[in-house]
Amino acid sequence: MLARIYRPSKTAMQSGRRNTRNWVLEFEPRAAKRPDPLMGWSGSSDTLGQVKLKFPTQDAAIAYAERIGLDYRVSNEHMRTPKFQSYSDNFR
Repeated sequence: MLARIYRPSKTAMQSGRRNTRNWVLEFEPRAAKRPDPLMGWSGSSDTLGQVKLKFPTQDAAIAYAERIGLDYRVSNEHMRTPKFQSYSDNFR
């Protein structure tokens, strides 16, 4: 099994940084999703696709993956570059 460890970025719909402080361990899908013939909903027989584990640090997530014996891939987090702008810059 392959797991992906990453730190989620903030969504476009939020102005704060809630839910971006923890590191997430998520399993890569093993089976493709297919539509249900009756309702048309997409589904899969892979139940690990529903599991998301949160950790306070990257090291804790890596230690968990190694302790369980998972192959993992760490995605580096994208650092924000603050853009300092005053209100009067809007009218230049």
